[in-house]
Amino acid sequence: MLSLLTEHPLFCALILILLDLGLWRLISSRGSEWKLLVRVLIFSLFSVLLFNEGLNPMEPAPWADNVPLHLAATGLQIGWWLFGARTLTVLIGAVMMQRVGHTGRLLQDLLGAVIFLIAIIAALAYVLDLPVKGVLATSGALAIIVGLALQSTLSDVFSGIVLNTTKPYQIDDWISIDGTEGRVIDIDWRATRLQTSQGSMAVIPNSLAAKAKIINFSRPSNMFGLAVSVQVSPHARPTTVLDALERAMQGCRPLLDNPAPSVALKSSSSAGVEYEISGFVSSMDQKRSVRNQLFDLAYRHLQASGVNLLSSVETNAPSGLSRPRALLDSSPIFSTLRQEEKDTFSQNMALQTFRAGETILDAGEVSDHLFIIESGVVTVTLTRHGAPFESGRMGPGEVIGEAGILSDSSVPATFAAKTFCALYRIEKTYLKPCLDARHDINEAMKALLDYRLHKAQSLTQDVPVVESKKGFLQWLRNRV
Repeated sequence: MLSLLTEHPLFCALILILLDLGLWRLISSRGSEWKLLVRVLIFSLFSVLLFNEGLNPMEPAPWADNVPLHLAATGLQIGWWLFGARTLTVLIGAVMMQRVGHTGRLLQDLLGAVIFLIAIIAALAYVLDLPVKGVLATSGALAIIVGLALQSTLSDVFSGIVLNTTKPYQIDDWISIDGTEGRVIDIDWRATRLQTSQGSMAVIPNSLAAKAKIINFSRPSNMFGLAVSVQVSPHARPTTVLDALERAMQGCRPLLDNPAPSVALKSSSSAGVEYEISGFVSSMDQKRSVRNQLFDLAYRHLQASGVNLLSSVETNAPSGLSRPRALLDSSPIFSTLRQEEKDTFSQNMALQTFRAGETILDAGEVSDHLFIIESGVVTVTLTRHGAPFESGRMGPGEVIGEAGILSDSSVPATFAAKTFCALYRIEKTYLKPCLDARHDINEAMKALLDYRLHKAQSLTQDVPVVESKKGFLQWLRNRV
């Protein structure tokens, strides 16, 4: 074996090239450092073999009288230049990956193309002994022709390099380019690809993106702003409206506490007054649902404060309608009562207020009355492994204490006032006969209790840990 290596060094050099290609394919992407080390080691051995055999890549191959050997030596010398260019590009790519990550892929490709171009020109000049000046002049003229033909494409390429260098956005950022909003899923030589909120893909040429107005929703941190505007009558007192919208804002749990959400008067005219609630959420996927929830909360808290949203047709409530009577109309459980039943029912509702932080119904407490929230925000707290956590917030029109009314039981949740709250209390002694007579209300209240118990159980139970599968098939999938 040793004699084969000493007598046929050129053959061994060819084997080294094939060995490098094979190992580069066999070693998985997880062992990137090993792949790089193996490539540098094989290139070093390849260089030693060539120089020891007298094949200097800076000079034409010897043995001009032996045509097959001369061609083989020339091929190996050209291979040395290309092999060296590839090794250098891999080294540069590894260094850039640590510094700039995957966003510098375009710059890596450009440097790789320049290195290979230099290697090819050097091989033509030194190995083949060709007149490089003439080649460069010809290639320069050809490059001008090709550049004019591919002007728009080259503009996209260089714009892509600028975008990757300046980094106005990166992969997985939520951005808006000239009104087109989406998540960046790829940046290649020609275009930037966005996945829009509708699930479609928008392809924007890099030259257009480089000139356009870009809004990056993911910078400076993972916060996404949203705003909801409501218009009310100009006769409504601003303090009343602002207090109601503040409670609506506090009732929306997905809004981030820092930066804190805010409420402001946006514009005013004789036709109406516009108010805006603005805040931030932690995920772009939450924006739509939180906007809907925030608008619904604003509507309910404004209605609880006696303020209606502005519309072309005003829906004024009857002048003699009391607040408990109006609350029954807006309640999803008691709205099916007949008018005379609501009138009688409202006369048996007593107002009770709670300060912020005061407990309304403790966990495990069997209630002998039902609460209907008239105004304010109520926070719901559960316990997991002895640690309390907030599981939800409630607003006007929602009920508390249905478990004690229906089955003399309790729920594992603590209900407390997050803001100043006003609740109407209905005693069990009056409510129980009404539920026995009206099965539709009884069933609606049972459905609400079942939903709350199921949600409390799902939030407090331990999440099962899924163990990763092991075995030959999983190993084979990882290799593929």
